[in-house]
Amino acid sequence: MPAPSADHSPSASPAPPPASSLARFALLLAASFLGVGVTLPFLPPFLAGKGLGAEAVSQILFAGSLIRFVVSPALGRLADRMGDARLLLIPCAGLAALAAPLLLPAQGFWSVLAVQLLFAAAMSPLSPVGEAMTLAATRRAGVDYGRIRAAGSASFILGAVAAGMMASWAGYAAVPWLLAGCYCGVLLAAWALPRPERVGPPPVRAGRGGLRGFFALHLLRRPGFGRLICISALIQGSHGAYYGFSSIHWSRAGHSAETIGLLWAEGVLAEVLLFYWARPLLGRLSPRGHMLLAAGAGILRWTALSTTTELWALVPLQAVHALTFGVQYMGAMRWLSGNPPPGEALAAQSLHAALGTTGAQACAILLAGWLYARFGSGAFMAMAVLCAVALPVAWRWRAGR
Repeated sequence: MPAPSADHSPSASPAPPPASSLARFALLLAASFLGVGVTLPFLPPFLAGKGLGAEAVSQILFAGSLIRFVVSPALGRLADRMGDARLLLIPCAGLAALAAPLLLPAQGFWSVLAVQLLFAAAMSPLSPVGEAMTLAATRRAGVDYGRIRAAGSASFILGAVAAGMMASWAGYAAVPWLLAGCYCGVLLAAWALPRPERVGPPPVRAGRGGLRGFFALHLLRRPGFGRLICISALIQGSHGAYYGFSSIHWSRAGHSAETIGLLWAEGVLAEVLLFYWARPLLGRLSPRGHMLLAAGAGILRWTALSTTTELWALVPLQAVHALTFGVQYMGAMRWLSGNPPPGEALAAQSLHAALGTTGAQACAILLAGWLYARFGSGAFMAMAVLCAVALPVAWRWRAGR
């Protein structure tokens, strides 16, 4: 979809994007999530293979999430002001592709940390800005966003399975090279995006200076937005132990890299099916209903993962990812799509991603590292507690009705 920008408020009415344009946005999401499919399952064991302990791994992952938390809203704000988000996505994707292979020669905590910060900063705007652009285009075209977003999830599956096979064959040293190739693909996909159309004069905004304006923190005052971020932080943050330590935990339990890759792929396959059938399955459910369902599923999933590593149990539990991640994500996107701030859709999406997902998961991963080093699988039980806290918060979300 054409990129929403400072010149395009959601109230403007550009012509609906053609199917070929929507395909380009689907390609951008697919390219972006291919790299995520490599990173989430296999960056932690790659780091552990460099001799880093559980707490050091969690600190490096936390630092990467923290830099995305800081950088993503600012770059989303910049994309709104530039009027053509491709001008931001292309250099960021190129820098990520160059940074990933630097993880190979990096030795020791501080060297690895420095490369991780560079890589994370470069990749930080790619998914949230791409998703915001796609969300706006599908809204104008009257197309189900979930079906376009499913391209990203399907690509995540490909990345996880391919990385698992490569890691089994060549070791985890293949991970940085796979990431470099993935982000070269993002660069090409961003370059192929359609140019945004200018529709009417730019909206007039009140002056907002300082850090609050730069990071669009004024958006937190919009009714319902702050509570949405809180709910997202609790539910998406509860995935911290899973993202940070499930691969390490399952590997220690004797599961191969290929099996681990397939388990991750299965979870996202369930997510893809949910996205594809989101309208008939979830169409009558309010955003608040999405949050309550996801939080309840999270209590079940993380409690079970804290008690077993048996494959017969992991297979059905991975399918619950469609509920813990997919349902919550679709509820958040539905609310953001129905309540876009004029001229600041990219900033709102990036701020939600930074506070409600990246920042929350960064803190949860850091906590999970401390817990996993001391209590092993007990780290997953702490994630169930986060979902339990999310239930009453979501229940009181009046703007989510």
